[in-house]
Amino acid sequence: MLAEKELAPDFTLRSDEGEEITLSSFRGKKVVLYFYPKDDTPGCTKEACSFRDDYSLFTLKGAVVIGVSPDDAKSHQKFRAKFGLPFYLLSDPDHKVASMYEAWGPKQMYGKTYEGILRSTFVIDEQGRLLKVFRNVKPEGHAQEVLAVL
Repeated sequence: MLAEKELAPDFTLRSDEGEEITLSSFRGKKVVLYFYPKDDTPGCTKEACSFRDDYSLFTLKGAVVIGVSPDDAKSHQKFRAKFGLPFYLLSDPDHKVASMYEAWGPKQMYGKTYEGILRSTFVIDEQGRLLKVFRNVKPEGHAQEVLAVL
């Protein structure tokens, strides 16, 4: 299990704009890395919009916000445009990065078990270490929980 103070696993994923984003390129800044199940669904929209609404506070604290889901770039583009999201959305279609962060695993819905994104957020410090790990995130009020750590 990833623990606070550990070095955050580095990765490179493609953004909704087609550019490759590498976590280690943000050294010197705090990073809020959050994993969410699906674009434009009720819980994921609440979570993304809460980060959007407090985005200026995140930037004032020197933090970059990055959302990751299995959705493709086209889906991310629509989601960002529809809700005016000012931060990166990265595609992790094979769940490789989600698995590295233990944000992929068994879930249950309507009595069925399946594999999916486990809503999680990782606050990474300027040296690339895990400052805070949030598991089983509830979308409402989560951005404020994260801001309190920064």
